[in-house]
Amino acid sequence: MNLQRQYSPADRLLMQADAALRTLLPFSGQPARPSPAQALLDTPLDEHERRHVCGLMRINHTGEVCAQALYQGQALTAKLPETRQSMEQAADEEIDHLAWCEQRIRELGGRPSLLNPLFYGLSLGIGAGAGLISDRVSLGFVAATEDQVVRHLDSHLQELPGSDLRSRAILEQMRHDELEHASNALEAGGLRFPASVKFGMRLLAKVMTSSTYRL
Repeated sequence: MNLQRQYSPADRLLMQADAALRTLLPFSGQPARPSPAQALLDTPLDEHERRHVCGLMRINHTGEVCAQALYQGQALTAKLPETRQSMEQAADEEIDHLAWCEQRIRELGGRPSLLNPLFYGLSLGIGAGAGLISDRVSLGFVAATEDQVVRHLDSHLQELPGSDLRSRAILEQMRHDELEHASNALEAGGLRFPASVKFGMRLLAKVMTSSTYRL
């Protein structure tokens, strides 16, 4: 017998409001896994390195805020229960990344981006819109988004100071997880987006990264 609870639209709106608060309020998301940096020494960085790494981790934190909103928006409008469950599970896994990045930013003496509420709202709308079109488009959007995230992580891993093992461990684990999310989305039937769409997504990502590096 299927005992899975069926949520009403009002239930889901309340759950969405709770998810938004847990995403945007400091230290609200509780990771299921310990930070990959936990067992590593925090080696000293000079002021230029510290500010640069803090900016990179701020970008990655905002990226995880966007990922949370994207998955939550898609879960709201997904047609099939299994697609909705897949989105909700992915959002739960991304909470680890969100918490790890925020912890590292605080260790470096910084703060998350002031623009996070704006990017959260935009990403929530994009995710809900993709879900309204079709589950296949929604899953394809996940795969294409994760592909962009991996590109950013590769770039940031190259820019990190060699001595910053804590930030490197976090980004490497995030890269592994994002590749898995992209693969799962395609295996679940996600649409493979054409190069022109991916190019537009890269332009939008550029706006996010350039603005959140300092703000």
